[in-house]
Amino acid sequence: MRKKLFLIILLALLVFPVNSSEGLDYWNQGLSKIKLMSALITNNYHQEVSLEKLEEAAIKGILRTLDPHSNFLDPRGFSRLTEEYKGKYYGLGIMIQKQGENLVVITPLEGTPAWRLGIQPGDIISHINGESTKPISSYEAMQRLRGKKGTSVTITIVREGLQEPFDLTIERAEIPLNSVRYAFMLSADIGYIFINNFAETTTDEFEEKMKMLKKKGLTKLILDLRGNGGGTFVQAIEMADEFLPQGTKIVSIKGRNPYYNREFRAFRKGQYENIPLIILIDRGSASASEIVSGAVRDNDRGLIIGERSWGKGLVQTVFPLAPNAAISLTTAKYFTPSGLSIQRDYSHLEDYLFSQNISQENREVGYTRRGRKVYGQGGIEPDLEVKFSYKPLTARMLLRGLFFRYAHKLVKGETGLGRDPAWKNQTFDIDFQADDRVIQDFQTYLESVKFEYEAEEFINSLDQIKRELEREIASALFGLEEGIKVYRLSDPVVLKAIEMMPEAEKLVE
Repeated sequence: MRKKLFLIILLALLVFPVNSSEGLDYWNQGLSKIKLMSALITNNYHQEVSLEKLEEAAIKGILRTLDPHSNFLDPRGFSRLTEEYKGKYYGLGIMIQKQGENLVVITPLEGTPAWRLGIQPGDIISHINGESTKPISSYEAMQRLRGKKGTSVTITIVREGLQEPFDLTIERAEIPLNSVRYAFMLSADIGYIFINNFAETTTDEFEEKMKMLKKKGLTKLILDLRGNGGGTFVQAIEMADEFLPQGTKIVSIKGRNPYYNREFRAFRKGQYENIPLIILIDRGSASASEIVSGAVRDNDRGLIIGERSWGKGLVQTVFPLAPNAAISLTTAKYFTPSGLSIQRDYSHLEDYLFSQNISQENREVGYTRRGRKVYGQGGIEPDLEVKFSYKPLTARMLLRGLFFRYAHKLVKGETGLGRDPAWKNQTFDIDFQADDRVIQDFQTYLESVKFEYEAEEFINSLDQIKRELEREIASALFGLEEGIKVYRLSDPVVLKAIEMMPEAEKLVE
């Protein structure tokens, strides 16, 4: 029933009336100029020009004058948007990462074509359909690996220990694009769920994971929305609805056109409205994730911990232009329950994209349900700020994939420590720690791959280096999710959330 209700709302939002005959006449004049310019270029330019490319450039130019989030979606972009919304795509089922020039397999997903053919973590994909992967990004590689259902792609694998690369021709199959990436218990009663984005299936995935964690003893929740760039407006509302009492205001949207003016409230009793809740955010949390965290903050339903969120308070509606092409047009602003827009100023694009220095001066002020002062026009400010950033040496090591490569060599017995019987025969568990033996072995590995660093910066980065090694070794031994769990148990933001859980409990008393 709830999905039908939201579908009706979305269909209503897609109405695009023309307000007056005067406006229509002016619009037609503008179109005539564009058509005339296209004809002049097509007939007189010194070399042949694609009319389709001219049209796309004109559309992009027009949208660029509006705001940073109104965009033209070409067939590839439209396809990706559809995949993300539907929560599935057709491909091989592998997680990949660019490490230097190499395109490296992080892990194959169980049950997928890549998994069935024995693709391994650490394999290098050197070519896709005969073309080198060295000059392309991981995003471009992902687009080439995906395709239509039943079609095939040929990849060339370079595997350590084998003298020659080998080709695999793999038929693409449907791969679930799960937005709830990780869900596990951090302690006997605190559960942890990480949501990567908001897609059509997000709330259903979340409910499934919550049922699983409740069976394991969950009575409190840390919901991690760090790096969650948003997604579907509907799913953000449904997610917030899970935590709020019936009738509680979640968000409102307002546009120049009254067709876009709506207020959304929790339309049922929240399944988890009495569970102590902490939400983690950072500057990568935007749009739909800000709707959820804003609703929780303004209703004093839970605590927000981490860094200030991105500050994207604009709503886009997708309008089809042609088969497999569309524009994503900003049609409204959204406002948190306290009546604040969290949209940052984008009049200076470079500042909008790169700066996070926002003063509280001259910003709108609102108040939460319990009377706490909150500010608009600058993202969601956390109740408790906890910042994390990689030190330069750790960042360089991550970029080269050194932790990942070393961990797999160690577990395969291809390093000095890995060949040591005392190491190989010990019992490993999830509490494994990178001790002095591991650190020394890792330094020997760094020397073997000619990675240069200063001894002092290694010492200054040692805590982060140990965390990364523990994560990658746990992933190699027990699987990716267990590696993430090890990592989160030493994550300073998560540790602060665990410490602050008694304060979150007070909000549901």
